[in-house]
Amino acid sequence: MKIGIIGATGKAGSLIASEAVERGYRVTAIVRHPDKLKLKVPVVEKDLFALRTADLTDFDVIVDAFNAPAGQEEQQQTSLQHLVELLHGTKVRLLVVGGAGSLFVDDAQTTRLYETPDFKAEWKPTAVNMGKALLKLQQVTDVQWSYLSPSAIFLPNGPRTDHYTLGQDNLLTNAAGKSEVSYADFAAALVDEIAKPQHVQQRFTVVSQ
Repeated sequence: MKIGIIGATGKAGSLIASEAVERGYRVTAIVRHPDKLKLKVPVVEKDLFALRTADLTDFDVIVDAFNAPAGQEEQQQTSLQHLVELLHGTKVRLLVVGGAGSLFVDDAQTTRLYETPDFKAEWKPTAVNMGKALLKLQQVTDVQWSYLSPSAIFLPNGPRTDHYTLGQDNLLTNAAGKSEVSYADFAAALVDEIAKPQHVQQRFTVVSQ
């Protein structure tokens, strides 16, 4: 299987790339700065917004690990819309590294995490724009997409436990009452979805046990 990873030099993207390589997949990094890559893999040196359909159709899966820079958070919407437009009508699957802010915190699904009082103001522009991007993605029916949201606390240096629980649109907590997932477990969950699709045209979420 051929996997193209947009943002393969980032925190999540680099671990997803490593996880996929370790499992024997053919990984290509789609990046602007290949000098920052930690893996020796083929590279497409291109900005996300400069990509065209022809750049992507040789892959079985595209992983979107793009993260908009501060002050340009609206790119969370425009970048995903651009990828969807490129993949309309193709057989390429799209796996999106999403955000936790749009997860619901109540069973009635009336309140999202970013709407709660303790959600930090500096996180809100990214969370709101990612939430709007997801709403638009959920209307797309001719792209085989999946969108993975982390838990409330995303642990860059947390261990890979190989024990995680999946959910869908509601924020999860583990047995200790914590909503947290390590980047390593997140990467494993995303590559598991690539290997065995369970959430096609769905958002899902993951918590480390």
